[in-house]
Amino acid sequence: MLSAKRIKISDIFIFIFISIGAVFMIAPLAWTVSTSFKTKAEVFALPPVWIPETFDFIKYVEIWDKGPLLSGIQNSLFITLCVTVIGTFTSSLAAFSFAKLRFKHRNTLFLILLSSLMIPYPAIMIPQFIMFSEFGWVDTLKPLIVPGLFGNIMMIFFLRQYLTSIPGAIIEAGKIDGASYFGIFARIIFPLIRPAVAAQVILWFMAIWNDYLAPIIYLNSPEKQTLQLVIANFNATYAIQTDYPLIMAASFVALLPMLLIFLVFQKQIIESVAISGVKG
Repeated sequence: MLSAKRIKISDIFIFIFISIGAVFMIAPLAWTVSTSFKTKAEVFALPPVWIPETFDFIKYVEIWDKGPLLSGIQNSLFITLCVTVIGTFTSSLAAFSFAKLRFKHRNTLFLILLSSLMIPYPAIMIPQFIMFSEFGWVDTLKPLIVPGLFGNIMMIFFLRQYLTSIPGAIIEAGKIDGASYFGIFARIIFPLIRPAVAAQVILWFMAIWNDYLAPIIYLNSPEKQTLQLVIANFNATYAIQTDYPLIMAASFVALLPMLLIFLVFQKQIIESVAISGVKG
């Protein structure tokens, strides 16, 4: 009885703690949406106005004329789709090779690949910029696309760990039936790891879509900038004019694809985190 009472008290404490955390997490998003419909006077009103007196959609119309928002969305979408589709294919092939194929120095090569995660991006940022500059790729989308086509190390590591739970006898059975290694991967292995691949694709898509550092290094022309750079330019230009409703409207439009992906694929995202914890 005493134990049950302790559990209930602890549950109440955890519920209150999580609820307070949820308020801090949701409040910025609620303020962004609310501000996008406000007048400038309501933005700076004291006490703060959370619900505007009238919902004005004019800023959602103006954002398309105030900056290259549409081209920013198109560029971000093009980069993200190219990298996630082709990069996922190469990553899953690499994971299959490291997990199921037998070749010389396999574990050493995998450790070298994994150790590259220890190198922070600022350490390679300048050499990489010089290299791409020599290629003539600066102010193009190539530096943001080409490296990702060769795969994602975290995805390779995750899928390799996932593949260790699949019996090697499946590979041997496929070889006896005369299938090539690529045939075994395409017909047997990939369908088995599809849930793990889907979860990793979603997380990778979100990371590329929200990337700000790499685009600001390589992109200069307004028509080639990604959505995150366009939003940053909105902030730099219109914050001086205290036009925060316009900035918040543009920010919310930029957030919509990620919000939709999370709402639709939240099960796969949560499963990915859970599987990572079990495997780790």
